[in-house]
Amino acid sequence: MLLRTLLIPTLCAAATLAACDDAVRISSTRSAVTEASGVLKVVKTLQCPQTIGALTRKGSASAGGTVCSYVGPRGAEVSLHLVPLDGDTPSDALKTFEQQLSSDMPRAMATIGAAAVEADATGAPADTTGPAEDSGGVAAGAAAAGDRTSVRAPGLAIETTGEDASVHLPGVRIDTRGDKASVRIGSFHIDADDSEGSARVSGAGSNGDDVVINARDDATEIRASAGGEATRTSWILTDNRSSESGWRVVGYEARGPVGGPLVVATVRSRDGDRERALEDARALVTLNAGE
Repeated sequence: MLLRTLLIPTLCAAATLAACDDAVRISSTRSAVTEASGVLKVVKTLQCPQTIGALTRKGSASAGGTVCSYVGPRGAEVSLHLVPLDGDTPSDALKTFEQQLSSDMPRAMATIGAAAVEADATGAPADTTGPAEDSGGVAAGAAAAGDRTSVRAPGLAIETTGEDASVHLPGVRIDTRGDKASVRIGSFHIDADDSEGSARVSGAGSNGDDVVINARDDATEIRASAGGEATRTSWILTDNRSSESGWRVVGYEARGPVGGPLVVATVRSRDGDRERALEDARALVTLNAGE
C-alpha cells in the first residue's frame, strides 16, 4: 500500500487531519562521510597500528609504507592505501578501486546497473496538478468524478484518482502512479517502483554534500561525498545474496587534501552487517588523514 504509506504522514502534518492514526517515525543514522571538521593532512607514510577496533594487521606495511592489510571478524578484509594523484583527479583515482571492488560482486553490480538504466529511461512520474493555487480558502471534493478527488487550499494541492495521487506543498511534491512513486522534498529525491523492487534516493546539501542510493531486489549501492575541494568520499555495494567469491559487502572510504595524496581504506566482508568493518576502516582513514 505504497499510496497510504506516502500520503498519510504528509496529510497529517500538512492538513492536520483528525483521523490520522498511523505512527510516523523519523530516524537518522551516521552519514557514510564524516562531516568536514578541519584541514586534512598531507600524508607521506601510513600509520598502521597492530590493531584498531576489531581489525588486526597482517604483517608490516608494504610498498614503502603505502599499503597495510588487516583482517576482521568473519574473514573481513580491509586494506589501507596511500594514493598519490600524480595529476589525476580524485574521481579517476577512486574509479580504479571501485572497479576492483565491484568485480568481486558482479551480480550485485549488474542488478544496480539495470535499475539505474531503467530509472534514467523512465524518469519520475509526471506532474499532473501544476503548482498549488492560493484560492483564499479550501475547496474539498469539488472535482469528484468517480474515484477522483481534488483539494485546494493556500499552498496545498491534492489530486487523487483511484490509487494514483499527487500532493503538492511548498517545497514538497509527492506523486504516485500505480506501483511507482516520486517524492521531492527540497533537493532530496526518492523514486520507487514496487513492481520492480527498486528505489533511488538522491540529495544534495547547500554546502555541496551529495548522497545517492540505488537499490533493487537484494542489492544496494551507496555513494556519498562531502562538499568542499578536499576529498571526503565513500562508496558501498551490498547484496543480501552471497557472491561467488562469498563477499556480501564491498566498499571504500577515502579522504585527502586538495592535490592529494588520498588515504583510501577498502573493505570486503562476508557479513551482511557491514557496520563494524566499515567503522574500523573509517577509523584507520581518520587516524591518517584526519576528519
